[in-house]
Amino acid sequence: MSDSRLLWPTREELRRRYELMDRMMEERGVDILAALRVDGGLAFIEARAKCRYCRHEGVCRHWLASEGQRGSSDFCPNAAFFRSCASSAP
Repeated sequence: MSDSRLLWPTREELRRRYELMDRMMEERGVDILAALRVDGGLAFIEARAKCRYCRHEGVCRHWLASEGQRGSSDFCPNAAFFRSCASSAP
């Protein structure tokens, strides 16, 4: 039988990952209202779930910290969703 503790993030991990998601959305220029409207809000809920169980927390944190030398954010399971919700404002 598997150990379910390996699947469920701790409260601290959740806080950190949701903070990273918020920062990533801001950095990628996501229009939060547009994101919340996609598929009646279900796409945003799915994006939160992907972030909750993401195994790239360290890569994400490093990407956000290296402002001038960033490559692609395609490591992020929500990269396509964030691109689709990017604000069209300059």
